[in-house]
Amino acid sequence: MDSLCCFNASYSKLVGGRSSSTGKGRSNVGLVKFGFSLVKGKANHPMEDYHVAKFVQLQGHELGLFAIYDGHLGETVPAYLQKHLFSNILKEEEFWVDPQRSISKAYEKTDQAILSHSSDLGRGGSTAVTAILINGQRLWVANVGDSRAVLSTAGVAVQMTTDHEPNTERGSIEDKGGFVSNMPGDVPRVNGQLAVSRAFGDKSLKSHLRSDPDIQNTILDGRSDVLVLASDGLWKVMSNQEAVDIARKFKDPQKAAKQLTAEALKRESKDDISCVVVRFRG
Repeated sequence: MDSLCCFNASYSKLVGGRSSSTGKGRSNVGLVKFGFSLVKGKANHPMEDYHVAKFVQLQGHELGLFAIYDGHLGETVPAYLQKHLFSNILKEEEFWVDPQRSISKAYEKTDQAILSHSSDLGRGGSTAVTAILINGQRLWVANVGDSRAVLSTAGVAVQMTTDHEPNTERGSIEDKGGFVSNMPGDVPRVNGQLAVSRAFGDKSLKSHLRSDPDIQNTILDGRSDVLVLASDGLWKVMSNQEAVDIARKFKDPQKAAKQLTAEALKRESKDDISCVVVRFRG
């Protein structure tokens, strides 16, 4: 594999008391732009959301790589995903001929690597939503957990991911010997602990969880204008269409991302709120 030549790369890690992070970039070829905004929630723990937003050159192709990783029980797993997941996908020899199989294999291999590390790394967990844009035309989206990607097609919100929630995958959890709790006033949880049915890490629950992703792809046309990736801190208080309507108001995707996180805060979302907005047309 050719070495990755990276430009307009943007990562963030919120530490040292900072409560927010924002930035933007654009492709070298075409008109694709991106912006991101991450805001720490009100919970009394460090920021556990990480993101990736960058363009790379690989074997004569331009790839846009975008992701949100929403961690729980610490930041080690989302930090590991930020560093390794896309690299693992692009290392797969079949990537150019079978992206779907390569993405699926890389998700599973990355989860196994997390679990095989020290107990401290595998103890926590993370969701993931990843998007790979190939030459500004073909879009591959994958997810594990409840972080979500929504594409605007002629202004209509199209959800590109599947929310992996304990109630919707109860059968799989119970077949693996686990259970789903439904305590009054709380969300359904795997073994009374985790509010998603698929995740990276979570060593103590892994025998009852899945880490295989749902994967979708589409060819972008003139009707596709905006892609929004976000953690559930946004989606708990905002519908897909509302998010798309807000994002489409701004030609600058960084301003769109900042407005989305600000609106989620205004609606009193308690969780960490993170989003990446990709704009395909000016």
